[in-house]
Amino acid sequence: MTKKQRAKIVQEELEKLYPEVPIPLEHKDAYTLMVAVALSAQTTDKKVNQITPGLFAVADTPEKMAKLSVEEIKELLSGIGLTNSKAKNLKKMAEVLVEKYNSVVPQTYEELEELAGVGHKTASVVMSQAFGFPAFPVDTHIHRLMKQWKLTSGKNVVETERDAKNLWDESLWNKLHLQIIYYGREYSPARGSQERDLITKMLFEKP
Repeated sequence: MTKKQRAKIVQEELEKLYPEVPIPLEHKDAYTLMVAVALSAQTTDKKVNQITPGLFAVADTPEKMAKLSVEEIKELLSGIGLTNSKAKNLKKMAEVLVEKYNSVVPQTYEELEELAGVGHKTASVVMSQAFGFPAFPVDTHIHRLMKQWKLTSGKNVVETERDAKNLWDESLWNKLHLQIIYYGREYSPARGSQERDLITKMLFEKP
């Protein structure tokens, strides 16, 4: 079976399992999505979703966030990993959005990635899920599963993203990256039983 054939099977099976894929992070607009994704670094989406309602009740716009002190933001992030750096980044991010972009989230990778706390993955999520541009944000689930399915030999998420974009048509990217994340969590966790990992068995078990 070629890599392209395996990729086609993966996409078809994921479409059967997840015909609809909600964005796992709760948000209401491009700004709150960007904040939630930035907070999800080295933290579970579940944990982020527990914290953001309290945060957004106080600061759901760049103007409101910019007015808070780093200490106040830190308190609102209590219980999440890397609170010091995340609080500083949210403050800086908000200040730049207010000063440079009139509080509107920009719609280019270059501008997004210049914001504090926004790396390529966060920018990709915002571009795809907030603005509808084709993007394939790669997280640890996707990197691991792509290697498991022998669809990439990428040593890092950048190489894996490049391979994913070469394997699938860009019309599939925005949905497919979420489908892979959901599949990894439900059927093929990094730590835990692989017994339910139907796709890997389908690709590699001999009939």
